[in-house]
Amino acid sequence: MKADVVLGLQWGDEGKGKIVDVLCDRYQAVARYHGGSNAGHTLEFNGQKVVLSVLPSGIFNRKIRNVIGSGVVLDVAALRRELNALESLGHRVIDWQNLLISKKAHLVLPTHCLLDRFAEERLGERKIGSTQKGIAPAYADKILRKGIRVGDLLQPDFALRCRKLMEDHAKQLQLLFSEEIDLETLFQKFMENINILSQFTLIDTEPVLQEILNGGGRILAEGAQATLLDLDYGSYPFVTSSSTLSGGACVGLGIAPQRIGEVYGVFKAYCTRVGNGPFPTEIKNGDTKKLRELGNEFGAVTKRPRRTGWLDLPALKYAIMLNGVTKLIITKVDVLSAMETVQVCTHYLVDGKRMDLVSTWVDSDKATPVFKEFKSWGNVNGIREKSQLPVTLIDYVTFLEKELGIPIVYVSVGPDRTQMVER
Repeated sequence: MKADVVLGLQWGDEGKGKIVDVLCDRYQAVARYHGGSNAGHTLEFNGQKVVLSVLPSGIFNRKIRNVIGSGVVLDVAALRRELNALESLGHRVIDWQNLLISKKAHLVLPTHCLLDRFAEERLGERKIGSTQKGIAPAYADKILRKGIRVGDLLQPDFALRCRKLMEDHAKQLQLLFSEEIDLETLFQKFMENINILSQFTLIDTEPVLQEILNGGGRILAEGAQATLLDLDYGSYPFVTSSSTLSGGACVGLGIAPQRIGEVYGVFKAYCTRVGNGPFPTEIKNGDTKKLRELGNEFGAVTKRPRRTGWLDLPALKYAIMLNGVTKLIITKVDVLSAMETVQVCTHYLVDGKRMDLVSTWVDSDKATPVFKEFKSWGNVNGIREKSQLPVTLIDYVTFLEKELGIPIVYVSVGPDRTQMVER
């Protein structure tokens, strides 16, 4: 059997969590393969709205296993807050026994968050747009081969190693930013929070996931952030600190490339991004505020207002190429219902030359997006069957399929898990 992948094709916030929640019934495991608590996946069901930043989006399906893979950087303080928030809503994950955590996942220490915060503040107007959750410093320590992994918790010198690394961070904070910290308080709080892991199963992901596949089971690999934020192929340096592509699932979970099956590429009917960086199709007039409010485009984790723009086909084609996307899912078409017309960027003009695919990140000031206009389609929230889709929406989706060369298998017409139309 194969491991299928769900990932975002834009700058994040495409609705990947909802898609995983909808699809997970067909799988024996859902596995997060990269990123950390900087990713917010919003789910809506049974009249509840839940935001997950650490847990896999299949966690509410108690019949399947949910895995935090080795490519993830795990913040145990964020995990504890998330578990407490879910318990207040009536969901006691600790009792469900369906969460497995990789021993090879690296830990985010409180001092990682401080390093992230002060480094971002020092950049001033050149800020990247970091969520300041300690993600980049944690991955940096991983690369420098001095990080602390979940499995180290089982070793007798775990506390000593954590304290030493936090002491190194304290020296960096003092030397680089002239910041003095209460190291002892931070350390003791971290050691309190780390105890939460003792209530879950710590595993080596690779043999467990291989066993599922060899036994005829299926795995759904869940991506965080999105393609255009990939460390290598995104709009660098305005990117995240991990591989967001489908190939990242192999590294982050220990799955061989030939075991990857379908790659579901999720994209919104328009574009958004949080933080700085190029955004050639960004809306500059009053429609940006309208679109932001209609789509509730505020960061699930940071609450920051997202920049909004029209759908960008050259960037989407680039993302499809990088990931080997086999099936597309379009979300938030309901948000555009209140717009009179809908724009789609079909190509760019750069120095008088046509660009149909973004392979290098174009300067927003030099690239002129060329748009095709469509009529909007009115209210679609109540639609559940493809036969009910308005003609104008069918025309829009058909056009996108033709341009992208990949079938759009689902159309999301609202935030709830039931508001999905299979084509």
